[in-house]
Amino acid sequence: MDERSVKRMGELVRVIERFAKQDGTHETAIPALRFIRASRISEPVYSVYEPSLCIVAQGSKVVMMGQESYQYDPDSYLTASVHLPITGQIVEASQEEPYLSLQLKFDMNQILDVIQASEHAVKTKRETGRGLVISRMNGTLHDAVLRLVKLLEAPQDIPVLAPYAIREIIYRVLQDEQNAVLKQFALIGSHAQRIAKVIERLNRDFALPLHVDELAKEARMSASSLYNYFKEVTGMSPIQYQKQIRLQEARRLLLSETIEAAEAAFQVGYESPSHFSREYARIFGLPPVRDIRRFRAAVLTGETVSYVQGEQGLTQ
Repeated sequence: MDERSVKRMGELVRVIERFAKQDGTHETAIPALRFIRASRISEPVYSVYEPSLCIVAQGSKVVMMGQESYQYDPDSYLTASVHLPITGQIVEASQEEPYLSLQLKFDMNQILDVIQASEHAVKTKRETGRGLVISRMNGTLHDAVLRLVKLLEAPQDIPVLAPYAIREIIYRVLQDEQNAVLKQFALIGSHAQRIAKVIERLNRDFALPLHVDELAKEARMSASSLYNYFKEVTGMSPIQYQKQIRLQEARRLLLSETIEAAEAAFQVGYESPSHFSREYARIFGLPPVRDIRRFRAAVLTGETVSYVQGEQGLTQ
């Protein structure tokens, strides 16, 4: 990292530390922007990334999606084009140099707006691709991000200037050839956009039985094409995706509400509590009751336990 990049990153660290003085997730006066701080390495946590840009100012994080692993740090950044169930772990953090990051959420209308205004500057090389991409940080994107976060120090400017700053960030992200697939998720009728609609439905109706033929018909694809394109975007099959969403929602219910494991299983679509318990243990390492008991005991004794939704969520 050259001297100018080090200066930029130091400025980003300064702003995040000012507005995130304690560990956890911190919403900001810019609705789409949040900061995350952690003073120690975390356990692996199961969550769902929303369409967003994630930048690490200090520390490092590993994200696992399906069978693939992605690591990002101040030299890189992550973009998620669709809702994706992942496992994340902060792997570099300390009291002296805490993990500091930001998440900027966006939607496909914002992407399409930028594409329509700058078609000549946005490249694309393929119809579909992974919905999660790690790219190398560059100076123009870094400067655009700094312009946005510094608006927090002049809140009276946020209503007027923040939309323009976010638009510039999206423009800079789209200029990176690795992120050209973002364009496809915004274009109506593209294979990527149709897969995004399927993902949207699976997130909305995850508790309902999954019928691949019905999903394929809605997406105007054959069942085999849907399977192949879906796996190219998410790294997993539609059934595996639904299972991840169901189990993460069940864990959230068990952590946040006083319900029995069997009730959580029925709420997320399982007909057999024993089947639910086996799949839950396969993902989280312990059956539901023992897993939640471990979590609550760790909270009471002050041990480090993390549970997040997306880049935000809860950190205990």
